[in-house]
Amino acid sequence: EKRMGYLMGIDIGSTTIKAVVYDDRGNHIASGSQQTPLTYDKKQPAWCVWEPQRIWDCVVYSIMEALSKLPDPHTVTALAVTGFGMDGLPLDAEGKPLYPIISWHCPRTIPQSEALSKKAGAKYIFEQTGKQVQSIDSVYRMMWMQENHPQIMEQTKTWLLIEDFVNFMLCGEMATDYSMATTTSVFDVKTHEWCKSLIDQAGVPDTIFPHPRQAGHVLAEVLPMVARQTGLSPQTKVVLGGHDYICGALAVGAIDEGVLMDITGTWEMVVQASAKADTSEQIFNSGFYIEGHVVPERYCYVGCTVSGDMTEWLKKNLAAEEKLIAETQGIGIWDAITQACGQSVAGSRGCIFLPHFSGAGTPYHDADSMGAFLGMHNQIRNQDMIRSVIEGLNYQFRMMVDAFAGNCLGEAQKIVAIGGATRNGFWMQNKADVVGCRLEVPAIYEATPLGAAMVAGMGTGVFKDAREAVEAVRKDVVVYEPDRAAHEIYEEYYQNIYCKLQFVLKDINREISKRVRQ
Repeated sequence: EKRMGYLMGIDIGSTTIKAVVYDDRGNHIASGSQQTPLTYDKKQPAWCVWEPQRIWDCVVYSIMEALSKLPDPHTVTALAVTGFGMDGLPLDAEGKPLYPIISWHCPRTIPQSEALSKKAGAKYIFEQTGKQVQSIDSVYRMMWMQENHPQIMEQTKTWLLIEDFVNFMLCGEMATDYSMATTTSVFDVKTHEWCKSLIDQAGVPDTIFPHPRQAGHVLAEVLPMVARQTGLSPQTKVVLGGHDYICGALAVGAIDEGVLMDITGTWEMVVQASAKADTSEQIFNSGFYIEGHVVPERYCYVGCTVSGDMTEWLKKNLAAEEKLIAETQGIGIWDAITQACGQSVAGSRGCIFLPHFSGAGTPYHDADSMGAFLGMHNQIRNQDMIRSVIEGLNYQFRMMVDAFAGNCLGEAQKIVAIGGATRNGFWMQNKADVVGCRLEVPAIYEATPLGAAMVAGMGTGVFKDAREAVEAVRKDVVVYEPDRAAHEIYEEYYQNIYCKLQFVLKDINREISKRVRQ
């Protein structure tokens, strides 16, 4: 059987930039990576940016490293870029950067997001764009630039998101796809056009937005200079990719309403595809937002909440004994933490953890909500507190799943999990037990760049459509079936205690937040 050429997915991640090569069955062939360099401001310590040239250098090195592992680098026929969206930069008429890329880590645009949501109304922004107000979205960066550096905005010909900038550097074409365009907060999710009324209210020029297209659109071949720099064939096609977790959704087959995708990393994102975009008040109040999909005529409903911060805190502050065990037994820290969880019981002897170290996310957004351990008594041991952190994160996940079922799209037939946490069997089994639903973890290498590579294949005819792509890369799954006895215990804790916590503690947390978060 004659195999076609390879496909590459380039993933611009917050911590790592990766270039991953796959065959047309989704098998990992080669990869290269670089740390994503974040630059902090000397005068304003909380402010931070991505330097465009450094980002581009990292992309070039990642591609070179991946290609160096192939017998013939020219076998890569097409590539697509994915990444975290929102962060972008102004370019002049020559395509030269006028300012670094303000990072989503940077708090400088909070006043602009508050100003626009006051002026236009958060509900109106949602009705037009499907987006909840998030201060990191691109339009608030543009407003900040207009207010602080009007001369830069005067010179700006085009504002490109970080992935679209990488595409421009690769092939010289400027465009954005529907899923990335959504992250600007001024893109009409239903008509796939820029929302002029919002752009006008934001007070930024409506001429600086690139042409929006469906993911899978072939932009151009790589520029001759880029081919020489990277080792790619000059005939390699650059295909328009999309937002990172939406590419991930394609890779695991979350293109229909029955599949709920869960990604656990720094953030926990829950994503469900739909053929309709419902921007009603009910969905707005549920705290979800809606993005374009990388699959034609599909949308994604997204819920999100912070997750990884708390597991890092757990490792640092609660797991001293486990660190010692890990060192003496020669095992990983998470193996030792899992052992500790096994020494407790379902429900952690009544110790309950509210995972709101960074406020509450979907479905009941509240920046003032704070974390808490409750049910402390003299029988509680360290192992119970450790286990309660994992359980608390899974109760939080359950709340998002329930909100999906109640508000949008009906109950999911299955949940597919990807991300770093899937390597932890205890966490995954506990998630299935808490939710009471079958959980699948597919054996794929890096879902996000794989999804981008699949989009590249869809754009160049390797796959005739998304369904064929999903079938082609389908892999074995590890299945976690809920333990019925454990689920009954969790159900009772969840309904009678966890669901009330945020609201019972609301006033107290607001008082504490006033004192420590200012």
